[in-house]
Order: sequence, then C-alpha cells, then structure tokens
Amino acid sequence: MIVSAHETLPLFPEQAGGLAVDPLFYEKWARKAGYGLVAGVDEAGRGPLAGPVVAGAVIFGGDQDLSGIRDSKQMTPKMREKAFGFIQRAALTTGIAVVSHQYIDEFNILKASLEAMSRAVAYLDPRPEILLIDGIHPIPVAIPQKCLTKGDRICRSISAASILAKVYRDRIMRAWHQMYPVYDFDKNKGYGTAQHLAALKAHGPCPIHRVSFRRVVQE
Repeated sequence: MIVSAHETLPLFPEQAGGLAVDPLFYEKWARKAGYGLVAGVDEAGRGPLAGPVVAGAVIFGGDQDLSGIRDSKQMTPKMREKAFGFIQRAALTTGIAVVSHQYIDEFNILKASLEAMSRAVAYLDPRPEILLIDGIHPIPVAIPQKCLTKGDRICRSISAASILAKVYRDRIMRAWHQMYPVYDFDKNKGYGTAQHLAALKAHGPCPIHRVSFRRVVQE
C-alpha cells in the first residue's frame, strides 16, 4: 500500500492521553499491521539562527536493547555521543542528511526540514516499509507514514533518529566555531542565546547565518 506525500496512515490507536507508555508501542503496532521495516525519522536545527538543519532516520531489527535511547533533548552531550555510536552499530541501517542555511533562506525552515528528512530516508538501505515521523507534517516520499506529536519522547525509533540528527549537527556547529569564534557556535549551536544576539548586534551576521530569520537582521 502506498500513500501520497500529503497523507498519513490512520492505522495506529493512541495510548491514553496520546502518550505511549511503551516506547516501542508504535513499532509493535506497525509490525502487527504487516510492516516489517519500520523507520524513525526526526530533525534537529529548526530553531537556530545559523547553520543547517539536519535529519536522521533509523531502522532497528526486532530484538536490540534500546533502553539507553531517549529523546535527545533529555540527554547530556556525553550521553548523546555514546548513544550515537551505539545506534550506528546496532541499527539495521541509518541515514543522516544536511540541508544548508542557503536552502532555508531560499525556501523556508519547514520545507528545509521536510527536505532533510526525505533525504535521510532516501539513504536507508534496505528501504523502509513505513515511517514514524516526529511532528505533524508528513514528508514528501511515497512510503506509508505516521506523524507523532512529541514523537521523540514516545517512540524509540524517533528518539534514535533525533540523536543522530542532534549529534551530527552539533559536530557541524563546533567545526563552524573554528572559523567564526566570535559567535560561540560551539556552545550555542546557533541558537539565539543572549551572547549570540549580542555578537550579532556587534558584528552582524556571518556567512552561515540564516538571513531570512527576523532576529538575524537586527534593526
């Protein structure tokens, strides 16, 4: 069964209050529905004022111990780095995609995020049979998909994808810090902290800033 790029697949019941007690709840339902290869998909970097948006996608087999995987925002940098390596070793396949700040400025951050997730899914080999996606927006690929609000909290495959995206993006921003140290990208990762905004006011944007974002081009 193929769904269009703008449809979600209404085959999953929701647990009480919309929050799954079992972090593998949605993967299990997908497999019961006949989908063998279930991919979690998420992105990192929608909110920052600089740098790319990065997406991760991951397919696990059925029997790994994923108890150390959780929403990347609930983990320390050290925990995320350790989990990143574990995911790369334990997963059946992973995909990471980067969409530049230029693309964000030309189109918009939503389109860039969906593009990044589409590219990450395209890197998966074997191809997934269904996607579990963080958020409310399906991505433009001809694969059945389920969008999950707060999916990175309630779905372990999405949590793993969020870790891949976050760790990879943080590494990119640390590298950019070496070229543009005045903005402290190694610390703020491009987010609009007070120090970052002060640096923007004093020095203006650098070549990796998202000039379409209101707070970058200050009055």
